[in-house]
Amino acid sequence: MTGYASVSRDTAAGRVSLELRSINSRFLDLSFRMPDDLRAAEPGLRELLTAGVARGKVECRIALQKLPSENRQPAIDRGLLAQLLAASAEIAALAPQAAPLSQADLMRWPGVLAEPLADPDAVAREVVELGRQAVEELAASRMREGARLAQAILERAGRMHEIVAQLRADAPALLTAFEQRLVERLRAALGEAAAGTSLPPEQAMDRVRQEVVLYGLRIDIAEELSRLAVHIDELRRIVSGAGQAGKRLDFLLQELNREANTLGSKAANIDLTNAAVEMKLLIEQIREQVQNIE
Repeated sequence: MTGYASVSRDTAAGRVSLELRSINSRFLDLSFRMPDDLRAAEPGLRELLTAGVARGKVECRIALQKLPSENRQPAIDRGLLAQLLAASAEIAALAPQAAPLSQADLMRWPGVLAEPLADPDAVAREVVELGRQAVEELAASRMREGARLAQAILERAGRMHEIVAQLRADAPALLTAFEQRLVERLRAALGEAAAGTSLPPEQAMDRVRQEVVLYGLRIDIAEELSRLAVHIDELRRIVSGAGQAGKRLDFLLQELNREANTLGSKAANIDLTNAAVEMKLLIEQIREQVQNIE
């Protein structure tokens, strides 16, 4: 599920701002963007996110803003500065036309002016604690979206339940009507085929009725409707319950899709075909939403 959290705190290193951005993904994918000064906090932050988020692509961004202080003086990395000056002199000898490094260039060079943290471990602990606050805020954001997704899934599950209930009510009449039409067609075909033979008509019709009954058993959808009803009830229970539901819903939708396919293969008229098609469409819509749910 998508989500966003933003928190900040003043530390000994300066003001730390931490953002968490979560987008949909079937698996957990963590990425971190932070200053090198705060890299020691990454393991703790990774542990927090792994414990608090099960699915999604989560990006953690940390910015560090130095705060003014009269007691803090920048430290010069003299070794790095000497290397830069030596390299500049060598370049000047090889390319006299090249402009030399200015004092401002040297001061802006990464690492020349360093301001070490007073206590890196203490700052890392503060950043991890800030991350804990961000994870809680992210979880609340994802919960709000999860509630909206759950409502959308329950609406589709309700429509599926209506389809099953309607088919249960109509199935006996549909099956009877289909058997009657089949008997009439077979009677007409049998009359044409048996014309001029000694086969008694009643004996022929008894055989026709047996075949119709057997065919009716093959196209009976009562078992599929019962299993669909059970799966839909379980779908509602999982979505309305607590805890992680994504994996369980993935499996349940596979079972629902299997029963809908069987229902479609047994469709003996256009009404059953349309019902099976709509059922599969609703299942696919739910499947798209489930990919975003933990």
